[in-house]
Amino acid sequence: MKAGPLGGLKVVELAGLAPAPFACMILADLGADVVRVDRATPGADVLGIPNDPLARGRRSIGVNTKTPEGVEVVLKLAEQADVLIEGSRPGVAERMGLGPAVVHARNSRLVYGRMTGWGQDGPLAQAAGHDINYVGIAGALEPIGRAGEAPVPPLNLVGDFGGGGLMLAMGVLAALYERTSSGRGQVVDASMVEGAALLTTSLHGLRAAGAWSGDRGDNLLDGGAPFYDTYETADGKYVAIGAIEMRFWGDLVKVLGLADPPPHLDKAQWPKLRQLIAEAVGKHTRDDLVARAEGTDACLTPVLSPWEASAHPQNAARGTFVDIGGTVQPAPAPRFDRTPPATPHAPHQAGTDTTDVLTDLGLSAADVAALRTAGAIA
Repeated sequence: MKAGPLGGLKVVELAGLAPAPFACMILADLGADVVRVDRATPGADVLGIPNDPLARGRRSIGVNTKTPEGVEVVLKLAEQADVLIEGSRPGVAERMGLGPAVVHARNSRLVYGRMTGWGQDGPLAQAAGHDINYVGIAGALEPIGRAGEAPVPPLNLVGDFGGGGLMLAMGVLAALYERTSSGRGQVVDASMVEGAALLTTSLHGLRAAGAWSGDRGDNLLDGGAPFYDTYETADGKYVAIGAIEMRFWGDLVKVLGLADPPPHLDKAQWPKLRQLIAEAVGKHTRDDLVARAEGTDACLTPVLSPWEASAHPQNAARGTFVDIGGTVQPAPAPRFDRTPPATPHAPHQAGTDTTDVLTDLGLSAADVAALRTAGAIA
């Protein structure tokens, strides 16, 4: 059994892209035994990358689900599993013969996790889309950006990963908890639109309270406030400033050497204040300014690239990043004091563990050979 709080949990992952693999990565990171069902003959994909960290920490079995024998292999895996996760468009798993009804007929305790952009139903359920489309519909994209400029895509962090994979992992764990009392599995329908919308909950509260305007880049947390923004330093790098509270603002004023600045919460003074801060920041290099702020509550920190972040003293002290198979990447999170997870192993090539997984299922060498002959497995 793997180390971690989810040690002993068995998960079947029908291979997909981005959000569903991220959910499975989280479960594997925390100790679940995740078997990834890859295609028997993997094809090229524009978003596929070698040694993808999202595929770390689990075994891979190559299966041809277009054959009855291949479908049966997946069903046998599901019979012994706690969770099955798929990330196809609605109806695809059913057409494969691997929909919830079929799987639950084999294993009524299984939690069936489904990851889509729009959800399992609704007028857009069958439409194509990507993260930018889902967060746009959710209301999570429009507020992000500078005043007078177009909304800025927040990478694919809000839809794919925050609103998608992370919500799916949470939903699966919630269903597993409910199973402890009911003894039954259920379907978890996670959509990136709904997850991204959930992430905007506080904005709806601020808007209702009259504390959020309808203009992008005009508010406290969207770069409108000069004391909550990023600024370029003398060496062309950036620092992040988040000195909202009076005490923190007072420390920032000292660090930057601002002489008699206007009240920072007076919105009418924001243009003037922004100019003062920009001029003060621009006199220093990033690292020099960060050093000046060290030991204060000025809420001034460096803006690091993902590739710089692992070297920051805080991240280094906490082991926030690890080297897995020659690729530096984020370590499993969060932390557990009694059941810490082990460092994940590097991604396995598609189909690498086919024989081992089938042997664990109880299939004989002759059974495995027959499946290969039938073209059902890699």
